[in-house]
Amino acid sequence: MALMINEECINCGACEPECPNQAISEGEEYYEIDPERCTECVGHFDESQCVAVCPVDACVPDPDHKESKDELMEKYKRLTS
Repeated sequence: MALMINEECINCGACEPECPNQAISEGEEYYEIDPERCTECVGHFDESQCVAVCPVDACVPDPDHKESKDELMEKYKRLTS
């Protein structure tokens, strides 16, 4: 499933440069993740980079965008082709 950034975000910006798919951008209230670009770093890294660097654990699974690892890999292939 794609990830999302919840209201715990402190707008530190640590996550944005870590995203290999450029899925993270500054939103009106806090940073946001574009679910069409988020692959949870599948195809790039063993763990989600935004989750790894977030100091307040604001990067969490998005319940509205459930995807299997296979679906995330297909999205990765589509984004990188």
